[in-house]
Amino acid sequence: MDPLNGTRYTPAPDKDWDIDVHLPASDTKRLEKKKHPGKTGAVIGVVILAALVALMAGILVWHFHFRKDQRVKRMYSGSMRITNQAFINAYENSSTPEFKALAKQVISQLKVVYSKSPKLSKYYRGSTVQAFSEGSVIAYYLSEFNVPVGQERAVDNEMTSVDTLVNKMRNSMRTSINELTFENVVTSDNLQFEEHAKVDYIGRIQSPGFPDSPYPPNTFIQWQLRADPGYVVKLEFETFELEESCENDFIKIYDSLVPIEGLVMEELCGKYLPNKRLSFLSSGNVMLVTMATHDQSFPGFIAKVSQVFTGNRACPDKFQCRNNNCIKLALRCDGWNDCGDMSDEVECKCNSSDIRCRNGFCKPKFWKCDGVNDCGDNTDEMDCGCASGQITCKNGNCVSEKLKCDGKDDCGDGTDEQDCTKATGGLTVGCTDFTYKCKDNKCISKVNPECDGTPDCGDGSDEENCDCGTRGRSQRIVGGQNADQGEFPWQISLHVKSHGHVCGASLISPKWLVTAAHCVQDEGSLKLSQPGSWEVYLGLHEQRKTQDPVQKRNLKQVIPHPNYNKFTFDNDIALMELDSPVTYSDYIKPICLPAPQHEFPPGQSVWITGWGATREGGSAAVVLQKASVRIINQAVCNELMGGQITSRMFCAGVLTGGVDACQGDSGGPLSSLSGSRMFLAGVVSWGDGCARRNKPGIYTTVTKYRGWIKEKTGV
Repeated sequence: MDPLNGTRYTPAPDKDWDIDVHLPASDTKRLEKKKHPGKTGAVIGVVILAALVALMAGILVWHFHFRKDQRVKRMYSGSMRITNQAFINAYENSSTPEFKALAKQVISQLKVVYSKSPKLSKYYRGSTVQAFSEGSVIAYYLSEFNVPVGQERAVDNEMTSVDTLVNKMRNSMRTSINELTFENVVTSDNLQFEEHAKVDYIGRIQSPGFPDSPYPPNTFIQWQLRADPGYVVKLEFETFELEESCENDFIKIYDSLVPIEGLVMEELCGKYLPNKRLSFLSSGNVMLVTMATHDQSFPGFIAKVSQVFTGNRACPDKFQCRNNNCIKLALRCDGWNDCGDMSDEVECKCNSSDIRCRNGFCKPKFWKCDGVNDCGDNTDEMDCGCASGQITCKNGNCVSEKLKCDGKDDCGDGTDEQDCTKATGGLTVGCTDFTYKCKDNKCISKVNPECDGTPDCGDGSDEENCDCGTRGRSQRIVGGQNADQGEFPWQISLHVKSHGHVCGASLISPKWLVTAAHCVQDEGSLKLSQPGSWEVYLGLHEQRKTQDPVQKRNLKQVIPHPNYNKFTFDNDIALMELDSPVTYSDYIKPICLPAPQHEFPPGQSVWITGWGATREGGSAAVVLQKASVRIINQAVCNELMGGQITSRMFCAGVLTGGVDACQGDSGGPLSSLSGSRMFLAGVVSWGDGCARRNKPGIYTTVTKYRGWIKEKTGV
């Protein structure tokens, strides 16, 4: 394996070793005049000779003894591909237990590798793992050696052949099941640089080889940046072009001198044009820039490093918050508290797509009339229906509150007579699209009466088939975190044979699943509409662990909705029948199906789950993820999404942003808690990117398909 290209650090020669010794010159003229030196001259000559002999002896002793013990620190950066591990999201964060455990294994096996070389084992001092990336897992590390002066080149040469040494070890040894297996071990001298900004001085850092050659592959590089006390570091990229995906090549900027993930200011990849310069300011007088590269190389970057006096802190091309944070100008007056002190959201001029709050804030329009006071003064929840003293009917009519539950259909759609319960159950009313129909064809006014533990129908049919929607032991719901095992026992992982997880689904009975129609559309050679293409995993929590309590099934049939539109994603729902029933357990249970009249109002919190990508364009999750979102007003969302929302879709998002369904979550459940049970409110369908601001996720409305599901499945 060829060594990596890059700048090598070689210590400057020690001046104490390389002294040029100048002996006194002879005075030939004096010798000619005085052919026989006197006694004084002889004594002086002997003294001089003795001094010279002592001096030469001292130099020789120094050279052969003391210089022999003189050592220099040599740092080598390297990477290795770990072939018996799969990359998980926890490996992105150096503070997680998973990162630390794998790093410990890497360091242990590096020690074994170096021990096989006499030259390396004598001088090896230790290693640290800097980062992991995809493929299966690539580890980036630094190894330190304490090398005698004069042996540097020999150690350099030995380090370039480490991969050959690893190959010999792999061919001659049996690896324990607990050990890592690895290949493509590449090392080079450590690329670690420092830059100290000064007053009236602008330094520069750049990727190795820039601009004449691409940066080196498979390496890890660090730049430690400092400013004088009382100043902060300013880093401004002039040119930036890396691999498009941050899974391969990336730069991280830390608000510290060491790579602490909690202090990451930004992670960068891709290309930024010169007219959109990236600029960063540290909070103190230090900053760290790290660069990890994969097996492809791109031009790289060059950046200016300077210092800014803290008292006159500047935010070039950015908005400066009252707390001195710097944010992008586009984040000003967008309804989100980006500064942390709300200073970016005061004294704003709202545009036509904003809610103008009376207190001066501007809020995204899709927060209007969602049942939550986002403005803080309730402006966003005003003018959402009828006047004070009136109720808003589902059909948009307004009637007096005094007419509610008077036994007459004043609205015209029966909604003023909903939820008019008696002690013995719901009030029997005329049947409409908004009332619950019992098995005896009588209708009751109670909203969402099914499976709530109270028999409201005279025949008790609202409490039938209620062995559903009960969750595992944990009741914690936190956006964007690992779900607990058994917490969402109806969650299904759909695998395309030989391709792994592709979509999610929901269990609704021992034999039937609900998923998205777009998941079962043929794609080239992949016949996803055919049941033989799929494998179904029930009770799964972690993708790699398919042992008990997981149950695996094949499919008997796939039924996409006949009116699915692949261009608009309208009617994006499908059914799957298992080839044999599953056995319910603590980890495998169905979710409740809502009645056609079941209400999921705007502002209600609901939950999305799945193994999809954890960021837009990112890698899939290994452990089942959960996130809390809330339903968004239909009319507002339709306007926000450019009129693409049909009556068979609804929108859900989050206030704080950054949480959403993404690729790989499609077909999975959007679950809503009603009483003590969870109902299938929606099916993950589509979205404009993932977790983008003002771009909520779009879900198929399950209540619209309750009759179709009943017809096909009997559930």
